[in-house]
Amino acid sequence: MKTRPLGTTDLHVSEICLGTMTWGTQNTEAEAFAQMDYALGAGVTFWDTAEMYPTNPVKLETMGDSERMIGRYFAQRPTVRNSVVLASKITGPGRYKLREESNITPTTLAQALEASLERLNTDYLDLYQLHWPNRGNYHWSGHWHYAGVGSAIVQQKTERIEADLLAILETLDGFVKAGKIRHWGLSNDSSWGTMKYLQLAEKHGLAKPVSIQNEFNLTCRLFEPDLAEVSLREKVGLLAWSPLAGGFLSGKYYGGTRPAGSRAALAGYSGGQRHTPQAQAAVDAYTDLARVHGLEMSQMAIAFTLAMPFTTSSIIGATTMEQLKSNISAADLTLSAEVLAGIAAIHKQYPMPY
Repeated sequence: MKTRPLGTTDLHVSEICLGTMTWGTQNTEAEAFAQMDYALGAGVTFWDTAEMYPTNPVKLETMGDSERMIGRYFAQRPTVRNSVVLASKITGPGRYKLREESNITPTTLAQALEASLERLNTDYLDLYQLHWPNRGNYHWSGHWHYAGVGSAIVQQKTERIEADLLAILETLDGFVKAGKIRHWGLSNDSSWGTMKYLQLAEKHGLAKPVSIQNEFNLTCRLFEPDLAEVSLREKVGLLAWSPLAGGFLSGKYYGGTRPAGSRAALAGYSGGQRHTPQAQAAVDAYTDLARVHGLEMSQMAIAFTLAMPFTTSSIIGATTMEQLKSNISAADLTLSAEVLAGIAAIHKQYPMPY
């Protein structure tokens, strides 16, 4: 397994990152342990979790269970922790209310980090991420109205937002100095948010963000072109979440099929915004392309994210060992010029399918 530098840090992370959001709902603890064992053996030493995991569905009573499983794994295998680059996230505002104050503030950061460290059975995190910004985000199909005329985002005062960001920066810098986190990163943020954090960190001599975890896959390429340039020039590498578009690019949904037990068939599934007629047509076209070239659809999709120069790591998730092994093997696949040309042609036909 190849590794890539994490921003400007001295850390190198595996090209494939082990996602954990199914552990506790779609996966049992025994299955999670088996996934961690296999991932380590395959050289996948970069693991990503969050205080709100598991998902599908997100429930207050299960929040934190994915972190707890990792913590129990470390307790049983105490020598493993220092071999893993471990990332987690504070949730931020939204419908997932973990604390009375849901915004990311110095107080909620301290509360969330301490709780995550306890659940994870560790005294430090290699990467701590802001799951989504206080001011809102354009993911989960929010781009159709984000920052448009009359939207909430343009009505927020820039001075107030900057004060908010500086308070967050100062708190995260304190965590770094205290040894509780090594580095920090963004998630579901924008070009403006990323650059503003970088500017404020430079101005005040504070720790800068080293990564940004946004959705990026064949059917969601909002990261291009603006954030891609920010990522490359400022060395804030992309950690691509949902490289399979919530499983939509796995090949199993071809022609509108919804297999029993799949994520799309689950009650309470929150990723249905991807399942539009245009997206189905795009997915079928990409699947046909993969078949023509004798490729597994899921591997082609993951390999595409890794082929981008701004990608640091692609975060995979799996509910079966068969899926996990296939997804990890995507790191060994180099897409030919012919395949990339086919992808470009389909992208022009379906540039924004959901």
